[in-house]
Amino acid sequence: MLRASWKSLLGRKLRLFMSAFAIILGVAFVSGSFIFTDTLGKAFDGIVNTVGDVVVRPVTASSDFNSGPTSKTVPATLVASLRSVPGVARADGNVSDPTTFVISTKGKIIGGGGPPGLGLSHNDAPTSAGDPPATLSKGRWASTSGEVVLDVGTAERAGYVVGDTVRLVTSGTRPIVTAKLVGLAEFKGGLVGATLAFFDTRTAQQLYYGGKDQFTDAWVTAKDGTSAEDLAKAVQAKLPSGFEAVTGASVAKETATGVNKALNFINVFLLVFAGIALFVGSFLIINTFSILVAQRSRELAMLRALGAGRHQVTRSVLFEAFVVGLFGSTVGLGCGFLLAIGIRTLFAQFGLDLSGSPLVFQPRTALIAYAVGLVVTMVAAYLPARRAGAMPPVAAMRDDVALPESTLHRRVWLGSVLFVAGLFATWLGAFTSVDNSAYWVGGGVLGLVLAAILTSPVIGRPVIALLGWVYRRLFGAVGVMAEQNAVRNPRRTAATASALMIGLTLVAMMSVFGASAKASVDKSISTTFAADYVVSNAVGQPFSTQVTKDIAAVPGVATVSPLRYLAVSLDGDRGFAAAIDPAAFEKAVPLEFSAGSLTKLTGKTVLVSQDRAAKQQLAVGSTVRGEVAGQQDTYTVGGIFVPSASVPNSILISLQTARAAGVPEQDSADFVVRDRGANPAAVQAAIEKVIADVPTVTLKDQDAFAAEQRAPIDQLLYIIYALLGLAVIIAILGIINTLALSVIERTREIGLLRAVGLSRRQLRTMLRLESVAIALLGAVLGVVLGLVAGWALQRSLADQGIDVLAIPGLQLAIFVVLAGFVGVLAALWPGRRAARLDVLRAITTE
Repeated sequence: MLRASWKSLLGRKLRLFMSAFAIILGVAFVSGSFIFTDTLGKAFDGIVNTVGDVVVRPVTASSDFNSGPTSKTVPATLVASLRSVPGVARADGNVSDPTTFVISTKGKIIGGGGPPGLGLSHNDAPTSAGDPPATLSKGRWASTSGEVVLDVGTAERAGYVVGDTVRLVTSGTRPIVTAKLVGLAEFKGGLVGATLAFFDTRTAQQLYYGGKDQFTDAWVTAKDGTSAEDLAKAVQAKLPSGFEAVTGASVAKETATGVNKALNFINVFLLVFAGIALFVGSFLIINTFSILVAQRSRELAMLRALGAGRHQVTRSVLFEAFVVGLFGSTVGLGCGFLLAIGIRTLFAQFGLDLSGSPLVFQPRTALIAYAVGLVVTMVAAYLPARRAGAMPPVAAMRDDVALPESTLHRRVWLGSVLFVAGLFATWLGAFTSVDNSAYWVGGGVLGLVLAAILTSPVIGRPVIALLGWVYRRLFGAVGVMAEQNAVRNPRRTAATASALMIGLTLVAMMSVFGASAKASVDKSISTTFAADYVVSNAVGQPFSTQVTKDIAAVPGVATVSPLRYLAVSLDGDRGFAAAIDPAAFEKAVPLEFSAGSLTKLTGKTVLVSQDRAAKQQLAVGSTVRGEVAGQQDTYTVGGIFVPSASVPNSILISLQTARAAGVPEQDSADFVVRDRGANPAAVQAAIEKVIADVPTVTLKDQDAFAAEQRAPIDQLLYIIYALLGLAVIIAILGIINTLALSVIERTREIGLLRAVGLSRRQLRTMLRLESVAIALLGAVLGVVLGLVAGWALQRSLADQGIDVLAIPGLQLAIFVVLAGFVGVLAALWPGRRAARLDVLRAITTE
């Protein structure tokens, strides 16, 4: 039996490789995602571990909630007092700012869009490993005002050499800083796309703290023989209230936890598409082995007649599947490295540079890759294998190996149950106030897709009949044969079409949701946006409040409403908030309230969006325990507002609350309202002149602001389309494989058709029409399901600002047309093989 299985494998190498291709893609996604995130995690480990033995810092968090930067500092007098604590070798204050970016010689920002631009004070304080975090590779360290040291990579990208004058942009009181480049440094832990600018301590304090003698934090170095844990306890005992001493290892662990959460999102995002590819690929595997088992019916019957048992035949087919899965997993694991390199290159375009970090391969990546590939293959091949073992020798000798009709009845019955359950879950998520409505919609759509897969042999008949009507009128007898071949084995046709249906369902759903999201953005901005201009940072970082003050002084500007984005926790539920000035904000962005009003926003109140209010069961007057910049206090809900594209945040606090909690004085955006009698062109020109020297800050009118809000939606859609494209490629391979195996299965029939006058061209046309029928069946079912899914998803998120349903009709029509074109392409190779068959040899084939 083993030799027979090997012979069968070697005799069908190409067809089985096409089945393995689905496993290759799926496993490549699985292994590539783990390799990339492991590499990214290792790179960040090098950064987070470059801290001192003990770190002294203001108490900014009473929990594991990371609330971002704070304006609270460590006084220089406190740092000096730490040097007398027993066990302390030295104590050094550090100034750091994550929003300082280098401007290149061509006026472009280096970095941004993710990795920070770090402005740092320099000293030679050692890390816990005993070495300074950065070392000079050329020149000297900055020692006075007007001097700066850059890391080597940033200087190269910016086009600076030692002796040049460097321009930097900061969020401090001086938006633009110029300094002479006196040295180049190398950071010990690697930078992962971040940029470094070192100043002397007094200059850093002048830039970021207005010249006050204070620090962001302090590193305390232990004497020989003193452990970091003991030193942290000794230092903590000497600290006043509001400060804490933690070991460098604890700081590294805290930072690593935040990094790992971000990496998990990337991993899950990629693994979702790996799952889709493997799920679609399972249809290809099932179809391939089903057809191969049908073609080998006489061979399998002979093995049974010679004494092979049912289980031996089943195990023989499963052994072939095991080899296919092993081959696909091995090649997929290798392709995972290529995928990880591609992802690393893609992320480098967004500033996350990992070019200096070697790929990290953990043994568990290989174990997961092989487990996924083999399990999916074996499960997909189990039913065909069982069917092979269940066929008695006499039944297997017959030409008709179609499944009994009762099997189709069971599929329709189960599909009907799933359809009802899926429809009910979709209705709950779309039209009721159930919690986690999007998850209900997702579960309901999954039920509908599975129902369509099971019932597609029945519900697909009207589509095939309509195509048959067209075929008969356009292609005559060839069209009739194409239609009859498509419905000859409805289960096989439906399974092949289902693979394409799954991919197009997801594509159509995202198209509807994306179009609805963009339409909602346009509606929100046109109806609720009173500001004439928006000023924001092009690299997603806050900017200097001096920019806001300068814009407010421009003649013709009536109101400037600054926003500061930050993370806030309400009763332990984290969310992103905007800190605003209620009086100015009401003039720039009038919000719609379902309860309360903007005037209720004070230092002890918060405003929450409708979805957050429903989620946390909040009403006007409710009290919540809030955490802002690490400071906990009790707040009252002053209003519940309708979210919009202008304010996507679910929480609003006042600037007064933000300042009291220690949120840094840095603006994230400005909404500018023009005097009604002012000249628009003159005001815009004056504002552009104010920000001309600050390349990170941009000015947009309402149309440009709307386009900016739509841009991330388009970017996300492009990424999803590209990843879903792999599932569509697998589906195309399924059509090719099914047609190719069908040609072999119908060799004698094709020979007879050729003998009675069917030309090679007509034969190719017949197979092309069959392929188009399969592709269009999958496309029609996919687009219909995608429309339902996209509509339900939009309805479930209506209270979060996606309140406009938009159907991209032209785009969906293009998908269907492209599916037909895919069918034409998929038939090229099988059609060519069929046309080249020798007529006499084909007629005598059994």
